Amino acid sequence: MSVVQSIRTAAVAAIQSLYGQQVTEGDISINITKPEFEGEYTIVVFPFTKFSRQKPEETGQRIGDHLVAHHPELIVRFNVVKGFLNLVINDAYWTQFVQQHYTNRNIGVQPANGKKVMVEYSSPNTNKPLHLGHLRNNFLGYSISEILKANGFEVIKANLVNDRGIHICKSMLAWQLFAHGDTPASTGIKGDHLVGDYYVKFESVVKEQAEPIIDRVLESDFRDFEGAETEKLEKLVNALHKPEVKEDKEKAAKIMDDIKELSRNKTEIMQQAKIMLQQWEAGNPEVRELWATMNGWVYEGFNQTYKALGIDFDKMYYESETYLLGKDLVEDGLRKGVLFKKEDNSVWIDLTADGLDEKLLLRGDGTSVYMTQDLGTARLKYNDYHMDESIHVVADEQNYHFKVLQLILEKLGEPSAPGIHHLSYGMVELPHGRMKSREGTVVDADDMIVEMVNTAAEKTKESGKKLTDFSDDELQLLYETVGLGAMKFFLLRVDPKKKMIFNPEESIDLHGFTGPFIQYAYARIRSILREVGPVADLETFRYQGELLPLEKELIILNEQFPGILADAYKEMSPAVVANYAFQLAQLFNSFYAEKVDGVPTYSILRAASEEKKKLRLQIITLTAHTIAQSMKMLGIRVPERM
Repeated sequence: MSVVQSIRTAAVAAIQSLYGQQVTEGDISINITKPEFEGEYTIVVFPFTKFSRQKPEETGQRIGDHLVAHHPELIVRFNVVKGFLNLVINDAYWTQFVQQHYTNRNIGVQPANGKKVMVEYSSPNTNKPLHLGHLRNNFLGYSISEILKANGFEVIKANLVNDRGIHICKSMLAWQLFAHGDTPASTGIKGDHLVGDYYVKFESVVKEQAEPIIDRVLESDFRDFEGAETEKLEKLVNALHKPEVKEDKEKAAKIMDDIKELSRNKTEIMQQAKIMLQQWEAGNPEVRELWATMNGWVYEGFNQTYKALGIDFDKMYYESETYLLGKDLVEDGLRKGVLFKKEDNSVWIDLTADGLDEKLLLRGDGTSVYMTQDLGTARLKYNDYHMDESIHVVADEQNYHFKVLQLILEKLGEPSAPGIHHLSYGMVELPHGRMKSREGTVVDADDMIVEMVNTAAEKTKESGKKLTDFSDDELQLLYETVGLGAMKFFLLRVDPKKKMIFNPEESIDLHGFTGPFIQYAYARIRSILREVGPVADLETFRYQGELLPLEKELIILNEQFPGILADAYKEMSPAVVANYAFQLAQLFNSFYAEKVDGVPTYSILRAASEEKKKLRLQIITLTAHTIAQSMKMLGIRVPERM
């Protein structure tokens, strides 16, 4: 039981005894005591004045007296400031906590709670390599999975691969037209990069072929179009010439984007890609064989990247195997009257009563849309695992989609509906701006890994730290540990809901709010423990004296870690753990560095007594385990030496 839980339990008993009132532990509001007052934790007593019929100060005084009298092993004294009861926790409580937990390498891990959660993340397209945006997704998914496990959940880490569709056919067609039979083996290019190169090539050809069409459209020549498309283009071109649009650059740019997109769809190469997609869906053997071959190249490349990143999955799903599954659900919905057909035989659901709009679920020709596929996949995953919750780690651009998905599942009576959770996150940009896949300006994950490892090597060498006793293999492992740790921490330290700019140089600063700063604190503790060596009877030692301020602060912060993990789960935010780990590393550095008249206040080797030496060894060992466990929750390794 945590100290906060113990205080709540004691406070409930005190209120019942003093006032004869039944309150729950949830009614007891407890905060960390403000630094200007004595104490560690504060009970807010204002809510209890309604039945104490006393002033807040008097109510706090009575509750405090009762707590000290009945729980001296927990609370030794208190002070009341207005309606706030500040409690001073018995030093013996903290020393007992250290003695009981300092050897626990799995601190914070809760017993199994019998609940099952699927976390779906990564979800790459097989027409290009993983890029910087995927990194935030992968790190969030992996970290949330670890946090859920620590909170007692059984976790299934899933990856739904987008391996079909027009974007895949673009890479395939460009390879057919321009590759001359090149393969990863013949070129030495990693498979996902090779396929991605041909996606970029396709887009460059589309752009080239679209330019004369766009020029004709802007001259009101619509020979390439017919029917509704011509009408739409006429309206767009007319709007473009309006004075108010000419003055509004953002509006004009949006109209031009619409014109360009319609023109792109009329290019020869785009028409060929659409034909290839039709052939794929019809099961054309040659197209399917090329698709399987090129996807195989990509999967091999993905696996290399996942391994380098320390990312893994328990279950792989593929859109090529799931995209038709939703049709059964659509038929069920029609039979139940939840869905309806329009004159063109397309199937819809009307969500206007829920403040949304009508949503297409099946085209008139019977083909699926993304929502159809996601409905079917939701049923498949639930049938596979019967999980209590299904967390989808997807960028905030899909907020509306997941809101609609859950609502449709509810209306169809699907058991998976209540557990759908969209872990939405903001996009990642670089200091020079947003990346674009079509233009080939994205930063590949593999390139980012190399850059981070190289930057770690440079920063380590610049720091002047002695590296002569490291072998070449040990140095390479250190650089990978520091470089990848820096990248993961930087991408996870920000609340997922916020957009962010990733700066590789800033992320690896040994003195900033970074992963390497925390890793160095851990390595420093390990160095101290190696220097001290084994100490007899340390595991049975229990300190009996008073604690100095930073000794107590370090113990208190360590004791809060299980609560931090619980908060990270409730908020679905690894940033909660990242900020805690940094705070703990900072506090340890203060503990290590504090001096009075040039003498370290908290020295271990030169401690004033053997008892103090043992106490501090227990405290820093506990701190090392908590740092390591915190970083594990973020998917980050900690080095023994640095």
